[in-house]
Amino acid sequence: MESSRITSIIHTYRKRAARYDFTANLYYLFGYREWKYRRQAVEALDLQPGDKVLELGCGTGLNFSLFQRYIGSTGHITGVDLTDAMLQQAQKRVFQHKWNNVTLIQHDASTFQNPAKVNAVFSSYALSIFPEIEQVIRNGVNSLVPGGRLVLLELQIPAPWPSLIASAAVALMKPYAVTGEWASGRPWELICKTAQELLTNVEVTEQYFGLTYIISGKTSDQI
Repeated sequence: MESSRITSIIHTYRKRAARYDFTANLYYLFGYREWKYRRQAVEALDLQPGDKVLELGCGTGLNFSLFQRYIGSTGHITGVDLTDAMLQQAQKRVFQHKWNNVTLIQHDASTFQNPAKVNAVFSSYALSIFPEIEQVIRNGVNSLVPGGRLVLLELQIPAPWPSLIASAAVALMKPYAVTGEWASGRPWELICKTAQELLTNVEVTEQYFGLTYIISGKTSDQI
């Protein structure tokens, strides 16, 4: 990943880490039901008791409680994030809930190689801001067992949106490292293309007038 982009992302999320969970809820003022979309995305993983989950860009661990509902104490969560301050918040969450089945790792997802195979790989609101999108997805797919599932919850600018509305959406998301360059680069197209190439049974569902989408797929049962 470009070092300048790494520095920018780390700087942004170090500033926002302590207030991230609170500020994320402010989008409800615009009718954006963030928690509902997170829940739907996790449901798409089809997790079972004892499953192992790898979350790339885990942030403050907001999704951990959703995973825990399905995998139980016999399952395991590995959370990977680039920013130390976000992982500190995640560690506080783990401690508060007394979860003994969570491992947190500070690492660039584009170079992270999970040492063990997992049943599910997940990422929410993180992948599209990284330059090395294709490599992150490949690393995630390579971490999966045969028949394992990968699910991404992401943002996009729908093609039909007028430029004024699109610009307003980017401005609202700017605090989370979303920029005009992000919008013009259309990372969602690369995400969908890469998922289609590497996975089977790929499905895409859209929410909130197309601003949010969930893409899911699985590896071959015969890897």
